[in-house]
This record gives sequence, structure tokens and C-alpha cells, in this order.
Amino acid sequence: MPAGHGLRSRTRDLFSRPFRKKGYIPLTTYLRNYKIREYVDIKVNGAVHKGMPHKFYHGRTGRVWNVTKRAIGVEVNKQVGNRIIRKRIHVRIEHVLPSRCQEEFKLRKVRNDELKAEAKARGEKISTKRQPEGPKPGFMVEGATMETVTPIPYDVVNDLKGGY
Repeated sequence: MPAGHGLRSRTRDLFSRPFRKKGYIPLTTYLRNYKIREYVDIKVNGAVHKGMPHKFYHGRTGRVWNVTKRAIGVEVNKQVGNRIIRKRIHVRIEHVLPSRCQEEFKLRKVRNDELKAEAKARGEKISTKRQPEGPKPGFMVEGATMETVTPIPYDVVNDLKGGY
């Protein structure tokens, strides 16, 4: 019999619950507040079949564009052929997590504001832009002696006499 191509085909491992994470779903999943324009990760929970997104969206990050009673609308980019389409899907809250994709950016923003305030108090201007790592500094090797290596001459005539 040929393989099926249904909605949940080839998801045996993809949608399975992690080791020691089976059973009840924690209440924090339901008590979390999601705001519009917030980033979320789509991670399908195999225990809840309602509101489950298609397997393509599992592991994708999107932006919230709509919040309803039990689900949220998520905008996800999808490559179709040679173009990228912004798809709008509704996903039940059991299948989404708040994304950590902007965590580093937000921390850097706070740190830069602190650095700017300190510099302003000192009366100077600083650049908080990230700079690429430059080349490593050069150095001279001390105490090394030069050694000249020459090849040993190879005598073809004497080698042939001994061999035959």
C-alpha cells in the first residue's frame, strides 16, 4: 500500500510529547497572556488535537496578530516557490510558547541606555554600535634560530651497479 499524505502524516516523532513530559498540561500554558505584535514559537502539543496547526508550522516563530477566547492568530512566513508569503493562522494556546528571539536584543537595549546615561554624566559621547571583531594583533617570535635544510645528493650510477 502506498504511503498516506494526510494532515498528520510522518508526525510520529514530531508531535510526540518529550520524555517525562507526558500527562497533564501545566496551568501556566492557559494562564499566559499574549499581546498583539508579540513573537511566539509554534510548538505542537500532541496531547491536544483541537486547534493544532499543520506540521509545516511546528518549530516556526511568528507574530501575534489576533487574540481570541481560546486561540491566537499568528503570522508566519512561508516560502512557496520563489516567494515568501505571510500566512495568517489561528493556533490554540496549547500549541504556542512566548518566543525568546528578542531576549538578547532587549537586554542589549537596556545595557546601551545605561552606558549612554553614564557617558552623558561624564560629559562624553560613546558609540553603542556592535563592531565586528578585528584581526588578531601580530607578534614577533623571540629566541628562534634559523636552520637551513638542504637535500642529500642522490647518486644514480652507484645505485644501479649495486642493484643488478
